[in-house]
Amino acid sequence: MEEKREHLEASAVFYYADEFNVSWQPTLKAMWSPVGQQVMIPTPGQPTRHYGIGAVNYHSGQTVVLIQKRKKREQIALLLEALLAKHPHKTVYVAWDNADTHSGGKVEEVVRAAAGRLVLLYLPTYSPWLNPIEMLWRHFRREVTHCELFASVKDLLKATTNFFDKYNNMKEKVLAIIGAQQTEFN
Repeated sequence: MEEKREHLEASAVFYYADEFNVSWQPTLKAMWSPVGQQVMIPTPGQPTRHYGIGAVNYHSGQTVVLIQKRKKREQIALLLEALLAKHPHKTVYVAWDNADTHSGGKVEEVVRAAAGRLVLLYLPTYSPWLNPIEMLWRHFRREVTHCELFASVKDLLKATTNFFDKYNNMKEKVLAIIGAQQTEFN
């Protein structure tokens, strides 16, 4: 996989993809507080969850992220279709984990319809450290959701969209986060 990624032809793009939770329930992190006092983080009465389904171009830092209420094959297929639409004349390589939603059904239909322009590569089972997009998800949680209760789910989703819009204008930063370097042809 690394060989393909590092020696990519100019008519191809290489993405790492995965899903992440966008929960109204704040994510928690270690915080300083005065001795004997615990920091209280408010939480909603009912946690509401959405999912980010996204991909990052390993060579350019460009991201494509869809926010969905589910993360089933139909929603995964929407991501693949968005990647193909973004690169209508290129071969799109997508590396991701072996989740059952990453194959079969609608996903397989998109692969067949792409007629060789979409190549899915699978990372070994239980190895998130091999998928650089995990670092971007971690950065998202640190910057957006850690210890933060939004007034509404709508506000949370807006903050999520704003994060990825902002970082799509800071591609060098995205490349640094995922541990990659920008190349000239992407």
